[in-house]
Amino acid sequence: MYMTTKIKLLSIILVFTALASCKTSQLKHASAPEMGRFKVAILYPNEENVTFDMNYYQEKHMPMVAGFLGENLRFYEIDKGIAGRTPNDKAPFVAIGYFYIKDIADYNEAITKNREAIISDFKNYTNARPTLSISEIMQVQPNPIKGKD
Repeated sequence: MYMTTKIKLLSIILVFTALASCKTSQLKHASAPEMGRFKVAILYPNEENVTFDMNYYQEKHMPMVAGFLGENLRFYEIDKGIAGRTPNDKAPFVAIGYFYIKDIADYNEAITKNREAIISDFKNYTNARPTLSISEIMQVQPNPIKGKD
């Protein structure tokens, strides 16, 4: 009886550990840039009198555009500008949004199809005029120095 209970407990622990490690592994790979993929950067300049509602951008605008991109989208990121070249310099961009995509043609098709909805939503979070940059990811190199996060 004692051995049966011990084996069941050990089995439960092993299954739980296996499931937890699978989920952790998936999360790491799901959010890693990949060589040969593409990155779309939307840069919002931090100019005089620029307004930007980060909460709206995070909760409404970026998820809306991500929905338009569908399966082509690997993941997206949002950066909030905090400083420039030095800590005392003003951030050149108030925010930068990134979409990591598989195919540029599919991206262009989705954006063109939903252009009006995307542009008309700008007024809900900013008066800035964003700049767009599309690039190919050429190298992904982890930091060779292992340290604490």
